[in-house]
Amino acid sequence: MNTDLKTQLQHLLELQQVDIQIYGLRRIKEEKPAKIAELEAAFEVKRGILSGLEKTVLDLQKQKKDREGELAAKEESILKLQGQLYQLKTNKEYHTMQQQIEGGKADKSLIEDKILEVMERMDASRVEMEKGKALLAAEERVFAGQKKEVEAEIKEIDDKLVCLETQRKQITPLLRPEVLAQYDRILKIRGGLALVPVQGTSCGGCHMFVPPQVINMISMYDNLVTCEMCNRILYLE
Repeated sequence: MNTDLKTQLQHLLELQQVDIQIYGLRRIKEEKPAKIAELEAAFEVKRGILSGLEKTVLDLQKQKKDREGELAAKEESILKLQGQLYQLKTNKEYHTMQQQIEGGKADKSLIEDKILEVMERMDASRVEMEKGKALLAAEERVFAGQKKEVEAEIKEIDDKLVCLETQRKQITPLLRPEVLAQYDRILKIRGGLALVPVQGTSCGGCHMFVPPQVINMISMYDNLVTCEMCNRILYLE
């Protein structure tokens, strides 16, 4: 039995426990930016709703201004016709002009009705807009709090990773360079799990069958033995 290799495996086991935590925390950390992006997207949807209300108010203001322009033009046209009434010489011309004036007044009344309708819609939209502003302000506070919470979680993970990396640096000098190199290579390929126990007659990593002769080789501690299927380093608990 190679007692040195057995000791090396014990150090590898200690290192694997640290690396499991490191890889786990890194995976959690990688999800955090997506969580922040999700929060931001949800907030932007609500901001978009308010922008829509603001645009509606602006559009209604423009409609009101356009209608008021039409009204002013119509009033000017009526005044012009009324000023021409007393210049007419026949009853027929007078009657025709009166019809034009009455038609202009009817048009003016329709424009005024449209202006009132636009003003009512504008008042209702302004109420909705103010409600939207208040709601968005509240949502912004919630979003800021959630984002701050996620950022705090990231900071906590970073602090834990610093401690774990320190632990790792304390263990790696205890390993032979070739042993550490093999372990690190498998660790990277297998996503943070390079060393696994034999569980009964199965690999603790891929759960495939481990032949008895392979188990015997592990128990002899002459060389590092890897799983024929997943290439992870095997050890006996």
